[in-house]
Amino acid sequence: MTSRPLIDPEVAPLINLLPPLELNDASIGPIREMLGAPNPDLPPPPFEPQRRYAPGLDGGPDVPVLVFDPPHRAGSGAILHIHGGGMVMGTAAISNLSNAALALALGVPIVSVDYRLAPENPFPAPQMDCLAAYDWLVANARELGADPARIVLSGESAGGGLAAALALMIRDTGRQAPAGQILTYPMLDHRTGGEGHPGLANTGEFIWTREANRYGWAALRGGYAADDERAGWFSPALATDLSGLPPVWIAVGALDLFLAEDLAYAQRLVEAGVPVEAHVYPGCIHGFNIMPGARMTAAYDRDLKSALGSFLGL
Repeated sequence: MTSRPLIDPEVAPLINLLPPLELNDASIGPIREMLGAPNPDLPPPPFEPQRRYAPGLDGGPDVPVLVFDPPHRAGSGAILHIHGGGMVMGTAAISNLSNAALALALGVPIVSVDYRLAPENPFPAPQMDCLAAYDWLVANARELGADPARIVLSGESAGGGLAAALALMIRDTGRQAPAGQILTYPMLDHRTGGEGHPGLANTGEFIWTREANRYGWAALRGGYAADDERAGWFSPALATDLSGLPPVWIAVGALDLFLAEDLAYAQRLVEAGVPVEAHVYPGCIHGFNIMPGARMTAAYDRDLKSALGSFLGL
């Protein structure tokens, strides 16, 4: 039985725009090339980002970051953005249009991380790159006209999972706390889609499937046993203690594979005393918010900007 009749009619065309990907070690290279190719149907971003480099941590290479510095400022905060792509694909540049538009709309700088990808760079390489980018943003916030205490972590899908992991890493290592977490359908639990953890019925049929999720997490895991104190950095759902984290805004579609794990994480955050605002968008699949003109996209954008305004003190 298919979940297609349950999809919001305005979101449903996304199925044809983003068909499911058959991810494996042989296909990942061509898929990356396809995603990195210019799209002539998209308008250029309202302004171009600057490419900077954050010093690598623990002997890692320097980390490229794209800095979206808007011409007008409306507040003293900044956003650290982490792109999606199932831990195995995507670049910071795939979000150039949305990041530039959001920086312009909010009047705050956005720094997007070009983290290393699995399977070539398994855990903890992507997480350490994100931490390096955060350290760079804290150190350079004043140069960007931002308050280092007003940095918000933000990401979608794998980027949302990495943002949640980054919040745990920052807390665990005693760094300057972020002002908030924006987690859009975050990829939080490496068990989802596996034996005994199928996810909820009617979820995960389109865009990001159980098969894709198993591949992405296996690629990130590499040889890591996930049985030490870093397990939550790898898969935030494994974190035993969620207390002391910055406030969280979390959003997911009702038909998204990540619905169950995202709601479970939100509940655990509440139980740990962390302020949480959670949104479930009816009839929505993974990636729904990129569908232009859809009512649910407009609702997501409204809710997102409201939460960012609160975290950034706008």
